[in-house]
This record gives sequence, structure tokens and C-alpha cells, in this order.
Amino acid sequence: MTDIINHECGIAVIRLLKPLEYYHHKYGTWQYGLEKLYLLMEKQHNRGQEGAGLGAVKLEAAPGNEFIFRERAVGSDAITRIFSNVHTTFQRFTPEQLNNTRFVKSSVPYAAELFMGHLRYSTTGKTGLTYVHPLLRRNNWASRSLALAGNFNMTNVDELFRQLLEEGQHPRDFADTFVMLESLGHYLDREVQYQYDNLEKEGLCGQEISHKIEERLDIPFLLRRASKNWDGGYALCGLIGSGDAFAFRDPWGIRTAFYYHDDEVAVVASERPVIQTAFNLKKDDIHELQPGEALVVKRSGKISLHQILEKKEKITPCSFERIYFSRGSDYDIYRERKKLGELLVPKIIEAIDDDFENTVFSFIPNTAEVAYFGMLQGLEDYFNHKKAVTILEKGASLTRKEVDEILSKRVRSEKVAIKDIKLRTFIEQGKTRNDLAAHVYDVTYGSLRRGKDNLVIIDDSVVRGTTLRQSILKILDRLDPKQIVIVSSSPQIRYPDCYGTDMSRMGEFIAFRAAIELLKEQGMKQVIDETYKKSVAQRHKRKEEIVNYVKNIYAPFSEEEISNKIARMLTSNSINAKVTMVFQSIEDLHKACPNHPGDWYFSGNYPTPGGNRIVNNAFINWMEGMENKPYQFSLDFSNNE
Repeated sequence: MTDIINHECGIAVIRLLKPLEYYHHKYGTWQYGLEKLYLLMEKQHNRGQEGAGLGAVKLEAAPGNEFIFRERAVGSDAITRIFSNVHTTFQRFTPEQLNNTRFVKSSVPYAAELFMGHLRYSTTGKTGLTYVHPLLRRNNWASRSLALAGNFNMTNVDELFRQLLEEGQHPRDFADTFVMLESLGHYLDREVQYQYDNLEKEGLCGQEISHKIEERLDIPFLLRRASKNWDGGYALCGLIGSGDAFAFRDPWGIRTAFYYHDDEVAVVASERPVIQTAFNLKKDDIHELQPGEALVVKRSGKISLHQILEKKEKITPCSFERIYFSRGSDYDIYRERKKLGELLVPKIIEAIDDDFENTVFSFIPNTAEVAYFGMLQGLEDYFNHKKAVTILEKGASLTRKEVDEILSKRVRSEKVAIKDIKLRTFIEQGKTRNDLAAHVYDVTYGSLRRGKDNLVIIDDSVVRGTTLRQSILKILDRLDPKQIVIVSSSPQIRYPDCYGTDMSRMGEFIAFRAAIELLKEQGMKQVIDETYKKSVAQRHKRKEEIVNYVKNIYAPFSEEEISNKIARMLTSNSINAKVTMVFQSIEDLHKACPNHPGDWYFSGNYPTPGGNRIVNNAFINWMEGMENKPYQFSLDFSNNE
């Protein structure tokens, strides 16, 4: 993705199922859990570079000693810093003490059995250490203490906020992270109180009643109570101070979560290959948490799966996860991305008028490389078929030299653009930013024949088009191609994402701006005005009643018409080459990624009712010049009933 998009988040949970002495004896260190957590987090660094945090729970901590720990930091080096801080706490102990697992267990911070890690990107404008997970709700009762981390965005934060008010709470922040923490914390408190009241009637008291509460905590029950009104995509994990842990996925399957367990460890992470790598496993050893399902690990070490919310009839796992977000090292994702490139071949052939002899194929940026391999494979298959047809048609009339010439023809592929990472932080400031942006990439001189060759460049997606216009097209034009064909392995991004990706402002989408300009050029401005009126008219309706009228903006035009307009918008006066845009079709996207049909950012078909409200508000905000508040809801708490 040439445009910088903040997206997703990464989660990791580890529960050691044996005493620390076991890992010290078998693996040479009682820090086995910490080391594995570090590896899981580093392998998911692609999912969040704004901040990172870790939490830990120590089982059987003696009274007077801390039982729940947390470390957080902001910045791209946050993982390194939080683990450095953890290890700094070990420096006050002698080597002899650190080699004594009994002492470590009783006295050393983070010498724990439960660990949680989180990588964060902000997708709603909320930044800073306060919003870095895990969020922590402390209490002197271990069973009431909760650490929470997740990969989620809620579309109905206002409703959840109001629900907390109606229950008598005073939430300290409007962010969905805090609302969910307080919602879960509220039902955890109620569950503890329920168990306490029953046990007190049975005559229990003191530490005995506390231990019994911890045994009887019904995690699936409190998850059901807390999540019944949640609208959004989420993969949520939590640690309870008494030793229980859980991971929970939304019933639409929008966000991803994978798990593995054996007799030593239980693990949860956002992506499958990171668990494979960290624990040297085969892909079939690892399972995907199903929509609406929770994995629960009790203090005792008992592991169980529970269907918390009914799996939706039409599940919609995020397709962008497959196109771009997740690591391409996953077995299935690698093949899907190759298929995305392969399925674009007919459109590419049409764009270059079947002129292979005078066309060079490449990719930009590096995340598009796998789709590039699939594209090349598809082009080579097509080219080989053409060669075979030529030989069969001409048959015996061909000379040996002519046959050799036909067989020697190849799809021309080159490494045309090379990213110069050193310039990235520097160009963020100053008036010369746009000029410097043209040097983010270097071109490979001599890779094209000047004035003669077409250049086809595949990208994984085109969102805003800013980097293409300000930088990449200018760079590629230095090679003097006849035509530059920008190929996107994803369809046109037309609608906001409200489930965990920083794609929320209508005016940022190049496809939306292209459709708006086409409407104005063709004397159809009334479509814009009518869409606005319809959107405003349903502004205060229940989310279940809202219709996505923004689809009307695109309805008058074909995909090709919008693609051609995008190409014209991206071509500045300084570009000499003809610029052509080719986008993946939604139909072919689903062919390549059949198990991940979530396509709302392309189609406008949101899986949850709150999605339509988000796109409705986003369009209104664009029309009213208020795009700095894409998720702002109108709430009045001055007269709560």
C-alpha cells in the first residue's frame, strides 16, 4: 500500500500451564513466557507501530505482593522499550536469586504464568499512552481486577456509553476501549458479588470465600452479559487478576484470532504464522477462533471453548486482512495474494493492448510482491499459450530459427522502483515536503527502453492516491515510458471502514473524489445534494433503520469510468506518460479469498447495523466540512431518563 494507512492491532496471550520450575528445567529459563511473548509481538509488529503494552498475572502471589503487572510505551520502538523496562526490574536481584525459581516466584515482578501483549495503531484519532493497551482495572480483590486488550472498533459507542450511565456508572472516557473495559468490569463485579453472596450464605469467609469465588467465576456468562449490545468488529482478550484468561471474537468474524494449546502452554494471537514461528508448529496445529466464540483458560489450567454469541448467518471476515494487513508468510494468505495478482491478467492485457514485447512488469511497494508473483505467473501462462497457438497454427512452415525466436520470448519483469526508507521521517516536515516526496523511491535506470516501453506496476491497494500523484508517478516517469499502468490487487476503496482501520473520511478516498468530480462534470450535482438530504433525514434514526445512500454517488458510473477518472486526477502536468488505472473486481476478490467475504469498504455492504450509520455520518461530515470528526456522535446527557 503506497498510501500510509494505520490499521488493525495485534494481540498475543500466553498461559503457562506448568510451574515456572518446569520451564527453568526444560528450557533453561523461567522467563520462557516472557521470551515467547516478545517473539509473538515482534512477529506482529506490522500490525501496530504507534505503541505497545504487556500485562502479566502472577498466580498464588502472597498477600502484600503485587499480582498483576503492566508496562506500556508509545512509539515505533515501544516493544523494545517495554521489554527493556521489564528486564530492568530484574537488575536489583542477584544472579543467585534469579536462578532460584522459588525466590523468583515469590519476589520478582513479571515472574508470572499469564501474559498479554498488544500492538497498537490508532484508528479513531485517540493517541497517547492513555489509549495504549492493555487497559487495567485494579482492585484489592484479585477476582475483580481486569486487564483488557484487543483489536476492535465499536460503531455504537454512544449506545454503550449511555448503557453505562443507565447502570449508574460515570465513565471517564468516551473511547470504545474504556467503554468496553468498564462494561466487562461491571459484569465481572456483578459476577463476583453474586458468587460472594451465595458463598456467604454457605458459611464461608476470609480467604476461603475468595478462593471459592475464583473457582466459580463464570467467564462465559459475564461475556454474554457484557457483549449483548456490541456492534463492531473485535478480537478481545482479557486477564483476570485471580488467574482466568479469555479471548473472544465478534459474531460476524470480522477480526481474526488464532489459538494453540498443549500440556505446556495455551496461546492466542492475531495471526496464525506468528504462533507457528514462535512455537515451531505446523499450520494444522493451530486453530482459528470461530465467530462469536471464546477461548477460556481457568486458573486451574482447564481450557474450554464457548459459543458466547450466536454466529451470524452471514459471516464477513475482513478481506483486507488477506490483501494487505496480515503477514504474507501465512500458508493460505500467500496463495490468496498470488491469486489476486493472477486474476488481474485479462484486464492488464487489455490495458497494454496485448503488447508483451514492449511492456515491462514490476511492483511497488514491497507488500505487493506476492501479488506480483501471481501476476507474473498468470502472464507467463497466457504468453506460453499464445506461443503454443502460434506454433500449432504455422506448423511445419516454421523454420528452426523461427521456432527458437518464438520460444525465447519472455514476460519482461524488472525491479523498477527501490524504496529509500532513510527519507521517510525527514520528509514529514517543512515546505519542501512534496519535492522531497519525489525521492522516497529510486528508479532502476536502464530497466525500460525510453519512449518505447509500457510500464505495468502492481500495488496491493490505492486508497488516497496522494503518494502516487506526489511521488511515485513522477519517479516512474523519469524512465520515459509510453504508458504507466497502475494495477491495484484490491478493488476501488469507496467507503469508510469502521471496524479497526484508519479509513474513515470520505474525502480521502480517490475513488469517492473521482465519482464526485464526474457527477459535477456531467451536470449531475443534484445526486450529491439528494444524497446529502437523505443522509441528514436519517441522522437521528436507530442504527438498524439507516440506509447507505452513499451508494447513489457511484451508481451512475461504471467501474471503468471511475478508474479512468482516477487516472486523470493522478496525472499532474509534469507527467509525460499516459497513466492508466486497473482495479481488481469485487467478484475476483471473492474468487481469490472465498473464506473472507467482508468487502464493505469496496461495496458499501456493511455487516453490522452500525456500519451504515458510520458511512452516513462520514458523508454528512464531508458535505459540512467536518471530516476531522468522522466518528463523532451527537449525544446529550443533560437530561438522562
